Amino acid sequence: MLKILIITVFVLLVFIVIAFVILNNKLKSKETKYIAQLTEGTRANSFSMDIFYQKVYIYCAKVPFLRRYILKIRRRLEVINLEDEYLTRKQTAQIVFKGLLVVFPLTILVIILTKDNPVLMMTLFLFELFFIETFMEGMVDKIDNQLLRQQIDMFGEMRHSYHEFNMVEEALYDVSQNDEVEVSRQVEKIHEVLLADDPETELEKYYDIAPNSYLKEFAGVSYLTKEFGDRKDKDGASLYLKNLNNIVQEMQLEILKRDKLDYVFQSLSMIAAVPILFLDVMKNWAISQFAFTRQFYNGTAGFLAQMAIVIITILCYIFVRSLKDNGSVNTARNVENPWQKKLYDKKLIKKFIDYIMPKDGTREYKKVVSLLKDNASKLKMEWLYINRVACAIISFIVAMFIIFEAHQYAVNYIYTEPTSDYNLLGNMSEREEKTAMEKTKSDNVFLDEFKTDFSMTQDKLREEVAESDEYGELTEEEIDTTTERIWKKLQIVQSEYLKWFELLISCLVAAIGYYGPIFLLQFQKKMRQMEMENEVMSFQTIILMLMKIERVNVEMILEWLERYANIFKEPISRCVNNFESGAWEALEELKNEISFQQLIQLVEGLQSAVESIPIREAFDELDTERNYYQEKRKESNERLISRKSMIGKLFGFAPMVILFVGYLILPLCVIGLTSMTEAFNTMSAM
Repeated sequence: MLKILIITVFVLLVFIVIAFVILNNKLKSKETKYIAQLTEGTRANSFSMDIFYQKVYIYCAKVPFLRRYILKIRRRLEVINLEDEYLTRKQTAQIVFKGLLVVFPLTILVIILTKDNPVLMMTLFLFELFFIETFMEGMVDKIDNQLLRQQIDMFGEMRHSYHEFNMVEEALYDVSQNDEVEVSRQVEKIHEVLLADDPETELEKYYDIAPNSYLKEFAGVSYLTKEFGDRKDKDGASLYLKNLNNIVQEMQLEILKRDKLDYVFQSLSMIAAVPILFLDVMKNWAISQFAFTRQFYNGTAGFLAQMAIVIITILCYIFVRSLKDNGSVNTARNVENPWQKKLYDKKLIKKFIDYIMPKDGTREYKKVVSLLKDNASKLKMEWLYINRVACAIISFIVAMFIIFEAHQYAVNYIYTEPTSDYNLLGNMSEREEKTAMEKTKSDNVFLDEFKTDFSMTQDKLREEVAESDEYGELTEEEIDTTTERIWKKLQIVQSEYLKWFELLISCLVAAIGYYGPIFLLQFQKKMRQMEMENEVMSFQTIILMLMKIERVNVEMILEWLERYANIFKEPISRCVNNFESGAWEALEELKNEISFQQLIQLVEGLQSAVESIPIREAFDELDTERNYYQEKRKESNERLISRKSMIGKLFGFAPMVILFVGYLILPLCVIGLTSMTEAFNTMSAM
C-alpha cells in the first residue's frame, strides 16, 4: 500500500509540473499578451451591482420557473429601453431579485403561521405566486411612470433646442445626446425615423412599439412639422411649440392621476391580502380563550369558512388590482402563440371548443364579440372559450377537493378531539384533558373496527362494548352512555362520504367558473366606461393640435384618433375603413354606433368639416375654451379617482370585515348562545 501511495504521489507531481510548464508557455505567447492588453482596465476591482444583476439575469433565465417571469418583464422593458440589452437585463434582474427578497420571508411566514394546516398552506402559496407577480408588475409600472416624468423634462429641453436651431431634426438630435435618461433613446429613435428614406413607414413601425401615446403624439407632430413646416399662431407663437405645450399638459394631468391612484390604492392591496395570513392565528386564539368553539374551528364548518375567506380574499385582491390600473401600456402578453392557441391546435380540444362555441352570426356570438371589442381584448373567440372551460375544470376540481377535505376534517375531529364536556368559558385542566383523550383512544378502537360495517346496529354495538377490554368493567348505565356516545361518532364517520348533492354543488361551482371570464370582462367593461370621458378629452387635444396644421383633413384626423383610441377603437376603425366609400355616411354610421354624447359632438364637428366649413372653424370652440376643457378634465379625473376609491375600499376591506365578523364574532355569538341554551335546558330538566 505504501509503494502504491508513493507511485501515485509521484505521478501527480509529474503531471502538475508538466501542466505548469504548458500554461507558463501559453501565458507568454503573443496572443495571450494581446488579449490581456485589450482587457486591461475593463475588470471591476471591487464588487459591482451592475455585474451582479447581469449574473442574476443569466442564472434566472436558466431556471424554468423564473424564466417565465424574466421573459414577461423584459417584454415590457424592451419597449422602454429601445435596443439597450444591457439596461433591459439589469432592470429585469433588479425586479426579479427584489421579488425573490419578498418571496422568501413571506414563504417562511406562511409556513410558520400555517404549519398545522397543510391545505391552507398550499392555498396561501398559490396566492403568494399571484401576489408576487402583481408586485413585479407594479415595479415595471414605476419605471413606466419614471419615463413619463422624464418626458416632461425632455419637452422642456426640446423647446430650448427648437428656439436655438429652429429645425425639428436638429432639436431632436441635440436632446437625444443625454444618455443618462431612458427617454433619450426614444428621442433618438424618433430622430432616426424622421431622417429615414421612407419616414411614413418607419413612423408607423414606431407607433407599434412606442411605450405611451404621448410619445406617439410627439413623433407625429414632429413629422408633420418637418414635412409641412411650422407656422405662427394668431398670437404669434410657434404652432409646433404650442402643440408640445398641449402634450405636456396632457402628461401632467396623467401623472397627477396616476399619483393619486397610487396613493389611494397603495395600502388597499395589502389590506385585502393580509387577513388571509391570520386565519390560523385567530383560530388558535379563539380556541384558547373560548374552548366551546373548538368543535367549530376544528370541524367541517371551520374548514369551509377558511376556504370561503381564502377565495373571497383572492377575488377581492384581483378586483382591487384591476381598479388600480393606471393605464400604462402593457405589452407583456403573448398574443401570437399563447397557451390557448397551443391547446386549440389539438384535434379533440378543437372539436369540443367549436361545438360549445356559439356559431358565427348568432345573437350569442355577436354579444361575446361585442364584449371583447368593448374591452379592446386581444383574445380570440376560441381562446376565450378555452379560458372558460379551463376555469370550469379548475373550479370543479377545487370544489371537489374542498368537499373531500371537509369530510376528512370531520373524521379527524372525531378521532383526535378529547371526549369530554367543556366548561363554557374555559379550557380543561391537564388531568381532565388526559382522561378525555384516553376515552377518545378507547372509542377509536370501535370506530376502526366498525366504520366500514354498515350493518352494525346500536344493540350489537352495546354487546361489543360490554364484552370489550376497554369498557367491560363499567356498570350497565355507564355502558349505555358509552354505547350512545360511540354510536353517534360511528354514525358521523360512516356518513362522511361523497353525496349526490355535493357533486351537484361542485357542478354549480364549475358553472360559475365557466362564466367567470365573462364576468371579469363585464367588470372590466364597467371600469373602461368610467374612462370614456377621459379618452374623449384626449381626442379634443389631438384635434386641437391638428386643426391648425395646413393640409390636414378629416380623414387624417380620424386616423390619428384611431391610433390613440382605446375604448372607442373599434367603431373609429370601421369609420376609417368606410371613409373612402362615403365620408358623411361613414361618420353618420360612427355616430349611430356610439352613445357617449361628448364624442357624438366631435363627430358632428367632423361632419361639418367634411361638407361646408374648414376644420379650424368647425372646432374653434376647442381653442377658445381650452382653459374650460382643462378644468373639466381635472374635475373628471377627480370624479374617476373618487369612484375608483369608493369601489376599491369596498373590495379592499371586505376580507377583513368577513374575517372578524364571519370567522370570529358570529361563530362566538351563535355557538355561545347555543351552549347557554343547552345548559339552561339541562338545568331545567334536572
